Amino acid sequence: MDRRQALLGIAAMLGSSLLPPIRAAIAAGMDPVRMTGGTLFDDRLSADTAALAEVIIPTTDTPGAAQAGVAQFIEFMLQYWYPETDRQRYLGSMSQLASHCDEQHGAAFSELAPTEQVALVTRLQNGEVTGMDDGGKALFEHAKQLTLFGYYTSETGMTVERHYLPVPGRYDGAYPYDKVNTLFTS
Repeated sequence: MDRRQALLGIAAMLGSSLLPPIRAAIAAGMDPVRMTGGTLFDDRLSADTAALAEVIIPTTDTPGAAQAGVAQFIEFMLQYWYPETDRQRYLGSMSQLASHCDEQHGAAFSELAPTEQVALVTRLQNGEVTGMDDGGKALFEHAKQLTLFGYYTSETGMTVERHYLPVPGRYDGAYPYDKVNTLFTS
């Protein structure tokens, strides 16, 4: 299976919940690995986006979202694949998050302690952040989908996290999980 078929499979699996810009990029045959190099973010927005993505997919025994370059993927998607109104909505939500962090913590999101970042992202997920449209729930859902898609289509996500097998072996549906301990593709 080539990367395009894998992306179409991801799109089919996520169905209508897949963000329209991601669907458009897949339909156009864009290679997510090459989706980097935008000029939309300033330093703070880039750092905050990387930190938010890292909370969603943290570094554990495998690289996290920051190491996989997810922030650059998100910037590229916003800059080149998003309609202006959707781009401005996302950037506006990130600006609201930055304002909240400045007012409540006196620091950028990326400068907060990891425990504070996790607590704030949990509040975003629950729609409980004051001063943000819908408490930040829409921002969290949007950032989560972009992060997951960016991570699992990155070289890191495809080769390290999912243990890509360039020459697939035979399928064994009864293979003991305790011998694998992770997802892998063939």
